[in-house]
Amino acid sequence: MNKTITFFAKDLDKKIRLDKFLTKNLKTFTRSQIKKIILSKNIKVNKKTIVSPSEKINENDSIEVNIPEQKTDDIKPKKMKIDIVYEDKEIVVINKPSGLVVHPGAGNKEETLVNGLLYIYKNNLSNLNGEFRPGIVHRIDKDTSGIIVVAKNNQAHSNLSEQFSNHTIKRKYIALIWGVVRPLSGKISTLISRSKKNRQLMSVSEHSGKKAVTNYKTLKVYNLKEIPKISLVECVLETGRTHQIRVHLSFKGNPLIGDKKYGKKKTKFRKINDKFEKILSNFDRQALHAKSLGLVHPTKNKFLNFESKLPYDFKKMLDFLDKFSN
Repeated sequence: MNKTITFFAKDLDKKIRLDKFLTKNLKTFTRSQIKKIILSKNIKVNKKTIVSPSEKINENDSIEVNIPEQKTDDIKPKKMKIDIVYEDKEIVVINKPSGLVVHPGAGNKEETLVNGLLYIYKNNLSNLNGEFRPGIVHRIDKDTSGIIVVAKNNQAHSNLSEQFSNHTIKRKYIALIWGVVRPLSGKISTLISRSKKNRQLMSVSEHSGKKAVTNYKTLKVYNLKEIPKISLVECVLETGRTHQIRVHLSFKGNPLIGDKKYGKKKTKFRKINDKFEKILSNFDRQALHAKSLGLVHPTKNKFLNFESKLPYDFKKMLDFLDKFSN
C-alpha cells in the first residue's frame, strides 16, 4: 500500500521551489529521488497534481506526497558467495568481483548483486533507489572489480547519498592502460554526456553534459621487449559519472587494457611474448579495480576507509609484468 504524507507550508519568508521544500521536509529522500516522485505525478499542491520540480510553494499551501510502495516481489533472492569486507547495523561494504552486475536491469533480473543481497538481508535494506535497487547507493561497472557500499536503511542511504553528492567520498582505483599517459600525473576535467553515435556509451563533450573530474598518477611504466608499452595508473575520483575513468583515459589516448567499449579493437601485434599474449587473451574484462573507498559512517560520524586486494586475474598480469621487467 502506498504511503501518503501531508505538509502545510509554514513560516516561509518567500516562495520556495517544490523540490527544495520537499528536500528539507523529507529527510530520508535525496533531491534526485524527490524529483522522480514529482515527475511520476505523486505530488499534489492544494489538491492539484504537480509535475514540475520548480513549482513555487506559498505560505499555507497544502502539499500531499504519495510515496509509492517499493515492491521487490519480482526480484528473486539468490544464494551466492558475497565477499563482505565490513558490516554493521547501517552499512555493508562489499568487494565485488568482475562479471557481476550490481542491480537488475533489462535481460538480467536473477544474476545480480541485489539478488544475493536479498537472499541474505531479505527486506532489511534501504528502498530509496527504487524497487530494483534495494540497498544500492552507488555502483561500479559489471566488468570492474572492487569496493562498493550498501545501505541497510533509508537514513544511512540518505546520508551516504549526500556524501556522494558533495563529492566527499574518497574513491581510489587502479588501472592498467595502453601506452604512457602525458603528463605522468594530473587532473582530467571535462564534461561527459551520452555519445551521439551510440547511446549506450558515454563521451567527452565540449558543450553539454555533467562535469567529470579524475585525478590520476602513473605508478609504473612497463617498457619491455616483446610487450607493448603499458602503464599502471592510480585514479582518484572527484565525481562519479558513468564510465568516467574509462572515458577519460580513452580521451587521453590511453584506454584500459581489455576495455571492449572504449578500448582498442583487437589488433595483431608484430611481435609479442607468447606467455603475455596468453594472459592478455584470457583477461576478459577492463583492467580496472576499485581499490579503496573512504566515507564518514552515517551514525558514528567517524571516517572509515576500506580496501580490497587485487583480484587474481589482475594480479596475474601485474606479477608477470613485474617479473619480466626484472
